[in-house]
Amino acid sequence: MIFHAIGLMSGTSLDGLDICFVKFEKHDFWRFEIIKAETVSYSENLYNQLKKAIDLPAEQLLQLHSEYGFFLGKTVKGFIEKYELNNVDLIASHGHTVYHQPQNKFTLQIGDGRAVKLETGIPVVYDFRSQDVLMGGNGAPLVPIGDELLFSEYDACLNLGGFSNISLRSAGKRIAFDIAPVNIILNKLAQDLGKDFDESGNLARNGNINEELLSALNALPFYHQSHPKSLGVEWCNENIFPRLENVDSLDALATITEHAAHQIAEVINNYCLKNVLFTGGGTYNDYLIEKIRNKTQAEIIIPEKEIIDYKEALIFALMGVLKLNNEINVLASATGSPYNHSSGIIA
Repeated sequence: MIFHAIGLMSGTSLDGLDICFVKFEKHDFWRFEIIKAETVSYSENLYNQLKKAIDLPAEQLLQLHSEYGFFLGKTVKGFIEKYELNNVDLIASHGHTVYHQPQNKFTLQIGDGRAVKLETGIPVVYDFRSQDVLMGGNGAPLVPIGDELLFSEYDACLNLGGFSNISLRSAGKRIAFDIAPVNIILNKLAQDLGKDFDESGNLARNGNINEELLSALNALPFYHQSHPKSLGVEWCNENIFPRLENVDSLDALATITEHAAHQIAEVINNYCLKNVLFTGGGTYNDYLIEKIRNKTQAEIIIPEKEIIDYKEALIFALMGVLKLNNEINVLASATGSPYNHSSGIIA
C-alpha cells in the first residue's frame, strides 16, 4: 500500500501552521518519506484571534471555527500549487485547540474540515480527539500511534511543544502522557520582555531560579497523578500564571525552565530509559536541553530538523491514512479510553 498525505498541525504555542506532505508505504511495517514541509506563520490578526479564542462568546467562536477552516483550506491549496503536488490522497487536519476538558467530556479543535475540503477538493480527516474524550479517554496524547508504527527503535519519544509529552513502551503496552508545560509559559514570559520566544534559552540563562516558586510548582497535584493524564491552557491559567504575577520575568523564565527540566528528567529516570528521541520547538532551547542532560544518564537524541519540526504533522497525516482505511489510530493505553479505536471525521 502506498499513500500520499498532507498533515496539518497548529500547536498551543501558536508558532504557525505546520504543513507536511508525506509518502507512506506499508508492507510488513510502515515506512515514511517527508517530501515537502513548511511552517506558515500566522498574521498578527489571526495569531491574536487564536490566542483569545478561549474567551470568545459562542457566536464569534463558531465564526472563527469556520473562518479558520477556510484559512487552512486556502493555505494548504497554496502549498499544493507551490510544490505542484498532483497525487495527494488526503489531508489530515488537527485544527487548533481552544478547549480541552476531558473530565467534562469535551474538547474543541477549531478549523472546520469541511471548509478545507471545499477549498481543496481533497478528502479531509479532522476532529481526531472528540471521539476518545466522549469514550472517557483524555483525547491526548494521540501521537503514540505514530511513535509505535514509525519510531519504535527508540525507548521513548518526547515532544517539547506548548507542553512536553512522552510516549514509551511499558509492560508490553505503549503508554503516553503530558509531562509539564513548556513553551506555552516560556513564550508568554519572553513576550513580556519584548521577544517572540526565548531563543536558545538565553533569557532564562540570565535569570535566577526562585526556589520557593520552584517548590510550589513541583508540588502541584498533576505531577503526582498516575498516567494517562493531559494538560491544557485552562490548567496553566489556574495553576501556573497566577504564581508568576509578582516574579521578575527573567527569574520566572529561569524557574519554569528548571521546573520543566526537572519534571522531564524525573520521568526519563523513573522509567530507566536508555535513549529518548526529542522533537518539537523546545528542542532548539539549548539551555533546557543542557539542564535535562545534566539530570539524566539517558542518551538524548536530537534528529534532523525535518523530524524536529514536523513529527506531529507527519503523525497526523498517518492518522488520517489509518482512519481512511478504518484502522486503529488511537491507543487506549495512551489516552485512557476503554479500547483502541479509529478516530476522526471524514469530509
